[in-house]
Amino acid sequence: MMKINYKVFAALLFTSLMFYSCDDGDAVVDDVVANTERGAILRTLQINSDELPIGDDTGVFAVDLEVQSQENGTLVSAVDVYVSFLDADPSNGPGDVAESLLTSIPSSDFGTGDRGLPTISFSATLGDLLGATGVSASEIDGSDQFRIRFEIVMVDGRTFSFAQNSGTLTGSYFSSPFLYTATVVCPPKAPTPGEWTINMTDSYGDGWQTDDDNGGSGITVTLDDGTVLEVGLCSPYTSAEGTFLGSGDCTPNDGFSGTGTITIPVGTQSAEWYFPGDNYGEIGFEIVTPNGNVVGGYTGVEAGPITIDFCKD
Repeated sequence: MMKINYKVFAALLFTSLMFYSCDDGDAVVDDVVANTERGAILRTLQINSDELPIGDDTGVFAVDLEVQSQENGTLVSAVDVYVSFLDADPSNGPGDVAESLLTSIPSSDFGTGDRGLPTISFSATLGDLLGATGVSASEIDGSDQFRIRFEIVMVDGRTFSFAQNSGTLTGSYFSSPFLYTATVVCPPKAPTPGEWTINMTDSYGDGWQTDDDNGGSGITVTLDDGTVLEVGLCSPYTSAEGTFLGSGDCTPNDGFSGTGTITIPVGTQSAEWYFPGDNYGEIGFEIVTPNGNVVGGYTGVEAGPITIDFCKD
């Protein structure tokens, strides 16, 4: 009864406000709207490149952004771009480097997107990022990261960036993190032939549910000759034919962990790793080469290609 009473009260209050606003149009409601100070966001349209191969100064971080604010973005004066450096192994590098201004993009350089809103196509080469942070090419190694942060500057001097963000803005539609990561990687090379080990976990203890509630696909490895290898923890919820994690080819486990292997033949020139997803946010894994080196893993990343650290293969 209490929930019903609250709903009735809310409905009466809303009705009263409607009548009040009709009688006094420029009073409470209009005054709130008129005096509300709105900000601005940068919506991610597409990340075009976020890997920086060592030895390639033309390797690039590139992203397409859409500017959203009142009056179709005309209240935005500029977008400033900052960069910092995170050293994955300070023992052989400069350590972390605090952010500095990389560039400022004036509104006169904005484009116009198909929705009539201002857009920015931004790119920075590895050389640009090294120059801005003062890090030398000889000091970077695989898994080091450059953090690129965007900051909107309004015509009235206000600024908006990562610190003012909320869960709503970083969600799937607005996708406005303001902060991006470009990872230093070694140039791709032929994978080490032999037995690769995949150590897999599930924090809930019921095996893997990837792209299906009951099981789904496993991690796939596509070789250059077209061969597709697959590995994943068995799911107890299905044994349907064609559902990999319910088939006899998946890795038996205690619900929480299991170890699978794949064999990459001698002469293989490339191997593309792909993770199908994590339906309930419970999955973890690490990829170990025949040399015993951990070269990839998953911790909360969305479905997609798995980046292999060729520096360690």
